[in-house]
Amino acid sequence: MKRFLERHSGRITGTLSGFDRVLFRGTLRSIAHVSGLEVFLYSQHVLFKDFGAYAERLSQRIIEQAKDTASKLGRPYQYLQSSKLSKEELALELREQQGIKEGLICVFACVEPCQSFDLKKDAASKHLKLLSKERKCLHLYYYYQDREFGLMHVRLQTWLPFTIQVCLNGREWLARKMDRAGITYSKRDNCFTYISDLKQAQQLMDRLTERKWSGFLDALAQKVNPWIHPQTGLDVRSYYWSVRQGEYATDVMFRSAKKLAEIYPLLLRHAMFQFGSEEVMRFLQRRTDKRFSGEVSSDLQRRIEGIRVKHRVEENSIKMYDKQGSVLRIETTINNPRRFRVHRSGTCRGKIVKKWLPMRKGIADIRRRVELSRAANARYLDALSVVGLETPSYRLLDRVNHVVKKVRRQYRALRPISPDDASLFQAILHGEHSLQGFRNRDLRKTLGDSDCKKQFRSRKSFARLTARTQTDLQGLQNQLLPHHSQGAPGDGHCD
Repeated sequence: MKRFLERHSGRITGTLSGFDRVLFRGTLRSIAHVSGLEVFLYSQHVLFKDFGAYAERLSQRIIEQAKDTASKLGRPYQYLQSSKLSKEELALELREQQGIKEGLICVFACVEPCQSFDLKKDAASKHLKLLSKERKCLHLYYYYQDREFGLMHVRLQTWLPFTIQVCLNGREWLARKMDRAGITYSKRDNCFTYISDLKQAQQLMDRLTERKWSGFLDALAQKVNPWIHPQTGLDVRSYYWSVRQGEYATDVMFRSAKKLAEIYPLLLRHAMFQFGSEEVMRFLQRRTDKRFSGEVSSDLQRRIEGIRVKHRVEENSIKMYDKQGSVLRIETTINNPRRFRVHRSGTCRGKIVKKWLPMRKGIADIRRRVELSRAANARYLDALSVVGLETPSYRLLDRVNHVVKKVRRQYRALRPISPDDASLFQAILHGEHSLQGFRNRDLRKTLGDSDCKKQFRSRKSFARLTARTQTDLQGLQNQLLPHHSQGAPGDGHCD
C-alpha cells in the first residue's frame, strides 16, 4: 500500500482500514444436528410422535416474547408479507418518524428459508426418524439504535435450532468513538470523506479487533431468545459465535472527487486487464500450483453509486469501487476462512499441539481474519501503484541503459525491450516471486514453458543465467532478500 500512497501523494489525504459490515452467527451446537437434538428430546422426555407439538410450543413462546417486548416499549411489531422488502429502510423510516435516539426501534416478522428438522417414517423399521431439512419458518428481526454501533439488527429463527444472526457496522461504531474523542469528520452513508486526525481514528478502529465479542453477543441473544436462560430448565448451553461474513475495507480518501475521477478509469482498466488468476490468488494468499482446482473470476459491474470490479477465488473475494465520489475502497470479504491458516492450538494424534491449522469461523480467530484481510487490501493497492505513472517510457529506459560498476566489477547495460532480455525480465517480475523472491531454479521453472528453456539446459548455462540475472538486478538497483533469494524493486513492475 505504501507504494500506491507515495505514487499518488498529491491526490490523497489518507487511509482508514477496518471492518465495514460484520455478520455474526450464533449456533446452539448441542441441538444443531440430528444426534444432538435426539439427546435433547430424550432429556426432556419428549417422544418423536410429540415432537411437532413440543417444537410448536417452543416457537410460540419466542414469538410471544417479541410481541410483549415491542408492546411494553411502545414499538411496532409488524409482519411483512414479503421477505424481499428492505427491512433496513423501513426501520430507518420508523426511527425518523418516532425520533428514537437509543434502544429498540421495531420488530419485523417474515417467513424465510431455514435449516430445521422434520420427521419421516422409516419404511424398513416402521419407526419415526428425525432428519435435518431445509424448510421455511418465521424469522424475527429486532432493529436497535445501539449506543455503540448505531443502527443494527438481530435476526432469530423461531424454529429449532433457533439460529441467530447479529449484523452491525464498524464505521458506525467508529463515528461514535470519534464523537467522544472530539475528532471532526465528514461522513456519507457508511464511509468517511474527511477525518481531522486519521492516526487517532485508525487507533480507535483497531480497538474493534481487540474487542471481547462473546459477552456483547450473548447479552443480545438473551434479549430475544427466552429459552437460553438457565431457569428455563432447557439444557441447550450458550451460543457458539462465528463470523458468517466479515467485510474488511481500506478506504483511500482523495482530496476531491475530481482527483479520484482522473485516475479511477485507469485503475479499473488495469484491474480487469492486468490482474490474471495468479495475481488474484496472490492477493488472497493462495498458492498458484497444480493442486488448486477451484474457480477464479473477475467481473465489472456498474451500480448507481459507481463502477466496481470484483475478484473471486472460490468463496472469498476482493473488490474495488468508488464511494461518495472521493473515496476509493478496497474490500476483502472472507466467507470461507478454512482456505487460510492460523497458528493455534489443536489436537494431533491425541495430543494438544500448536501449529498452523485451518482458520475457523469462530470469533476466536477474528484477529487473524483482520490480519489477512488488511494484507490482501495492501497487496491489491501495491499492485495498482504502477497506474498513473507519469514518467515517459524512454526516461525509464535511460536509467538502466548504461554500464554499472560496483566493487571492481562491471555490469553491462540492460536492454529491456530486446527479445533476449525481455523474456528474463518477465520471469523475474513473475507474480509468484513477489512475496518471497526467487532463486536460479525458480527462474528455470518459470522459463520452462518459454522459448528460452533451450538456452539453460547445461550447468554452464545455469551459471550464465545467474550471471545475467545479477546483471539485470544490479541495473535495477535491487536489494538482496533472505535465503539467497532476490526480488524485483517497486518500479520494476510492468504496466
